[in-house]
Amino acid sequence: MFDVIDTGSDPADIPVSEVVRAGNHVWSVHISEHPVNGDLVLGDIEAQTRRTLGNLDIAIRAAGGTLADVVQVQVFLVDKTDFDGMNKVYAEFFKAPYPVRATVVVKELLAEGLRIEILAQAVLGNAAS
Repeated sequence: MFDVIDTGSDPADIPVSEVVRAGNHVWSVHISEHPVNGDLVLGDIEAQTRRTLGNLDIAIRAAGGTLADVVQVQVFLVDKTDFDGMNKVYAEFFKAPYPVRATVVVKELLAEGLRIEILAQAVLGNAAS
């Protein structure tokens, strides 16, 4: 069994949890949604990545950890030319040792104008000293 973590944002209107915790493991999925009003933050890949990773940071903190506890990240992009911009912003949020990461180009995401979605797993208490 797992616990759903309350990040303070409005729950989705679909049957999905944004953040769950089982023991010291946390799974979290995010898009570039504003954490207060739920509006999508659109624009270039850097703006969308910054908001998406900001949401991940909020979620991991709500679960009791930090981004240093993140061990795996899956990035879904709709355009492979967005890789460099995403990577630039990613480096603002994560420092060595970096989580394992897969970056996948997909045909589309569910919301019009959405360029990135991120799925991450953290192990709380895992952060390097």
